Amino acid sequence: MKSGLKMSAVAVALAVAPAAFAEESETMPEVVVTAERQQPLPSLGSSEPGRDDLTRLRTNTSDAARLLDGLPGISLYGAGGVSSLPVIHGMADDRVRVKVDGMDLISACANHMNPPLSYIDPGNVGSVKVLAGITPVSAGGDSIAGTIMVDSPAPEFARDGQGTLLKGQAGVLYRSNGNARGANVAATVASESLSMMYSGSTVKSANYTAAQDFKAAGPAATGRGWLAGNEVGSSMYQAINQSFGLAMRQANHVVELKLGLQDIPYQGFPNQRMDMTGNYSKQANLRYTGQYDWGMLEARAYNENTHHRMNFLEDKQFYYGTAPGMPMETKGRNTGAQLKADIVLSERDVFRLGSEYQRYRLDDWWPASGTGGMSPNAFWNINNGQRDRFGIFAEWEAHWDPRWASQLGVRAESVKMNTGVVQGYNTTATYLATATAFNALDRQRTDSNFDMTALARYTPDSSQDFEAGYAAKTRSPSLYERYTWSTKSTMVLNMNNWFGDGNGYVGNPDLKPETAHTLSVAGRWHDEQQEIWEVKVAPYYTRVVNYIDAVACPACAARTDGFVNLTLANQSARLYGADISSRMLLARNTGYGSFSTSGVLSYVNGRNLTTGDNLYNIMPLNLKLAVEQRMGGWTNTIETRLVAAKTGVEAIRKEMRTGGYGLLNLYSSYEWKRARLDVGLENALNKFYISPLGGAYVGQGATMGTGVPYGMLVPGMGRSFNTSLTVKF
Repeated sequence: MKSGLKMSAVAVALAVAPAAFAEESETMPEVVVTAERQQPLPSLGSSEPGRDDLTRLRTNTSDAARLLDGLPGISLYGAGGVSSLPVIHGMADDRVRVKVDGMDLISACANHMNPPLSYIDPGNVGSVKVLAGITPVSAGGDSIAGTIMVDSPAPEFARDGQGTLLKGQAGVLYRSNGNARGANVAATVASESLSMMYSGSTVKSANYTAAQDFKAAGPAATGRGWLAGNEVGSSMYQAINQSFGLAMRQANHVVELKLGLQDIPYQGFPNQRMDMTGNYSKQANLRYTGQYDWGMLEARAYNENTHHRMNFLEDKQFYYGTAPGMPMETKGRNTGAQLKADIVLSERDVFRLGSEYQRYRLDDWWPASGTGGMSPNAFWNINNGQRDRFGIFAEWEAHWDPRWASQLGVRAESVKMNTGVVQGYNTTATYLATATAFNALDRQRTDSNFDMTALARYTPDSSQDFEAGYAAKTRSPSLYERYTWSTKSTMVLNMNNWFGDGNGYVGNPDLKPETAHTLSVAGRWHDEQQEIWEVKVAPYYTRVVNYIDAVACPACAARTDGFVNLTLANQSARLYGADISSRMLLARNTGYGSFSTSGVLSYVNGRNLTTGDNLYNIMPLNLKLAVEQRMGGWTNTIETRLVAAKTGVEAIRKEMRTGGYGLLNLYSSYEWKRARLDVGLENALNKFYISPLGGAYVGQGATMGTGVPYGMLVPGMGRSFNTSLTVKF
């Protein structure tokens, strides 16, 4: 079945290729149904990639999070090949609310190997939007950094009198570094009132290579194969995604059902001591939108089940004494419902009301292995973890006159958490006393959280606008932050690591919710038609009360391998920075086409005010510059990435510094009416570099022992030639 999906996509692409490159023919346009609600007043700090940018990015990545790469204020934690973690203004992971087709997905893994954006293939992404800075309460909740919204293509219907709409596309891709290859197919069959959609994709990659040797060549681990000196161990992956959609339209009402199925047979993680050996997910997502005389109503209900497995792939040692590997199992069950109404009170005022409910259940257990220390019982990391969230919000938006607009919003949430009793692999001193003490605790926690936002926009004329705003945002701890419990086994502590730093962690049941207070101002200047040039400047300042950070763990097992065992505590933190973006049309319709340039500069500084230490994994000053040429069906881009050295590192985690670097990327595409060919040469000069957020390199060897050297970081990818062909029919 897996190879069948790939081969069918290739066959379809080859079959329809002659028609795709033929002369254009008359076709009736289809109807794309999108919600007609008046969208909340966007902060000038919000951003989204353009259609052409999305198309180009899909050629060069199989990781949906990397579709955000290069947007103002965005950076990415390194992880597996399809599982990067997005960062907004220095805050990552659970501090960011990520909505995939409106669903609030949660990582069901002690290493966060399956973050929300890993559940959608880049080829099935129709739109991406990042709300940074002052995020409206209607789009926020249980987050302090901002919101990322990624949606698959909207349903399409036939026009009146068209009859049946039948359309689709198929594509293939290849990337030389890692020998990555993939295929995708999508099809739509629709009448004027009914639409059915299918999309499927498959991708597979071997380990990638750095631009030069960063370690000695040799066996990856005892009993394992050979790794070259420039080969990044445990960076291979395979992923298969399928989705089916059914939508019905009646006048101003649309009901849409989306079903999703994901199978990741394996995914290596060079900055984790374990690898993903399976991730199977099923999703059901039902949505209603209706346009009424008074405004817009939207309702949604969804369910997502994940079965996640970890063990050691081929680059990490498998046998430890009598133990054949270290199997780890996780099951997450996520159910949610949302109800929102946009009420148009007048030409000036729009009032938004809404409520949300999310019920999350998590089981994380590790079956016994061998006859030694990982036996005879299953280890229960989290047993029947419960996290139930209920929230309501109200938002008032007013357009006072053509120059002034404002938005005020409040949100209240209740988060209830609990977990069952736990046990270790056995009843030795390593586990018994700690498990007994944890089981004796009153583990139920209830948080009452409050958010508010206030934003004012001033547009003095058609060539400039300004805004200022304040936001208070609150996030409750995750189940892993509160309820991971074992302290006496470094092996177990290593398993609970969602930071990619090689250290070991244990949770803290007494953690309080984080509350971030953000002040932001922004200005935008452009030509009157917004076609020639634009400059946007958006500085911000955030103070976080009860910031959850790593602290020393006196109760934890001592270690001498260079890494540390840590726990978590509430402290105070502050972050500030600025995003500057610009674009300019340099020349239009010359003999060599049209030329434009763009740039994004981002800076963030983070500090723990309690300890005086730097915050972890803060992206240094970075700049993206691009020059683009368009001529006929051709689009050619020269892009450079410049990143400063990372010198502000967190001492408690023994975070390592990285050097500055510059990369050159070249992209080209040609588009016919029904086909598009993309090629790219990334890291064209084959520059060796260390990604500042790539994490510690623990991708090979006896990763559960003490022989993995401290001080080695995951290098970035060397030169890669990438290409894709997409054919529409």
